[in-house]
Amino acid sequence: MTDRTLVTGASGFVGSHVVRKLVARGDAVRILVRRTSVLAALEGLPVEMAYGDVTDAESVRAVVRGCRWVYHVAADYRLWARRPKALYETNVEGTRHVLTAAQAAGVERIVYTSTVGAIGYPVNGHPATEETPATLEMMVGHYKRSKFLAEQEAVRLARAGCPVVIVNPSTPVGSWDLKPTPTGQMIVDFLCGRMPGYVETGLNLIDVEDVAAGHLLAMAKGRLGEKYILGYRNMTLAEIFGILATLSGRPVPRTKVPWAVAYGVACVSTGIAWVTNRPPTVPLEGVRMARKRMFFDASKAVRELGLPQRPVEEALAKAIRWFREHQYVPN
Repeated sequence: MTDRTLVTGASGFVGSHVVRKLVARGDAVRILVRRTSVLAALEGLPVEMAYGDVTDAESVRAVVRGCRWVYHVAADYRLWARRPKALYETNVEGTRHVLTAAQAAGVERIVYTSTVGAIGYPVNGHPATEETPATLEMMVGHYKRSKFLAEQEAVRLARAGCPVVIVNPSTPVGSWDLKPTPTGQMIVDFLCGRMPGYVETGLNLIDVEDVAAGHLLAMAKGRLGEKYILGYRNMTLAEIFGILATLSGRPVPRTKVPWAVAYGVACVSTGIAWVTNRPPTVPLEGVRMARKRMFFDASKAVRELGLPQRPVEEALAKAIRWFREHQYVPN
């Protein structure tokens, strides 16, 4: 067993930042990527590359050999998929493959990246915590259902002795959002003037670099089998747009679209997606999620891990600068 660290999902938004922090402190890092992965966020980093897929149990068993620590960040994050089963194959079966293979290989510790989407909604108006009850029936759409089931798998394996710590990132923002994520796309649309109106909702924002730092802190300090929300500031969409307007000079959208209207638009947009095989401009699952404010309390991670809490304004400024520099936004 060497002091090598494995990161799955290393080419993604959060995963690439985890890799950058590990490399910056001098760790020997192995990354599991697919042949089709876009590796721009990892360019120039001194990492050992291994090709495979978390849905392939044999490739997972091969890649964990010789590793002392594992960060399982890989996930299929889509709010629409022509074949929803693919989300369960990656998020549920893939998580089982990684955790069981790591335990069998004698890995010392594993950090599993879940999501706040797998946590329940509070009924008393207060932000949700790691202890807020959640059921599969509460999960909206295949992405949230698959991540909920994956987290349940991690909890089950932890109770059976698997050395895993679970982290639940909220809504990360910042640089290197290549795809971009749904939140990153919202920022791009705002900067491009493609957002004449919005549905009022609420999100918990955090700098993606703080989310990455939270992963390393969970590995060092997290209690096995425990969950930690990696979040920071609860904000309404109107508040987020206000900050984006101040930072970018773009006007704030003035039209608040009724939820029922947005739902109708999303139904049409999703219907078109089934015909064109292109992701919907307005995903139905996204609109359904927006009906509730997704506010969370990260005080447990701050208290037990020392989770950093840098200003959201700085994170949004970094996102704006990165999207502009990489031509997501026309000059």
